[in-house]
Amino acid sequence: MQRERAALRLGWACLLVVSIGVLGFGIVAAAFGADLLYRADGVALTGMGLFGGLLVLVPFRRGEKWAWWVLWFYPVFWLAHLIGQLPPGKDHIHQIVFLVLSLVGLLVPSREFFQDRPLPAGSPTAAGSGGGGAVR
Repeated sequence: MQRERAALRLGWACLLVVSIGVLGFGIVAAAFGADLLYRADGVALTGMGLFGGLLVLVPFRRGEKWAWWVLWFYPVFWLAHLIGQLPPGKDHIHQIVFLVLSLVGLLVPSREFFQDRPLPAGSPTAAGSGGGGAVR
């Protein structure tokens, strides 16, 4: 149990670093961008950093499986930027770092999200109603 909690802590810490990096760059680009397109990208990155950070800090830390799935947008985003050689910068080192951090943040705690857990008391499937969810 202690090892699983440590894996989850490592995961959300890595993903939070990525979120803060995206948020920071977004704020700088939105405020000081050379042209309107760069500033618009900065505003979008600011939103992405806030969105990712909130997902990491609340549902991901609780171990909610849907948050684990949604946060795969980080490695997909960084991989697309790396393959497409998209800006910012020409060295792409930051993209590799953020790609690795996001993959570590998702893969290390993956067992925590996919282990069998007892259902909370009062949930439809725990109460024996069949859990079909259909309204009759």
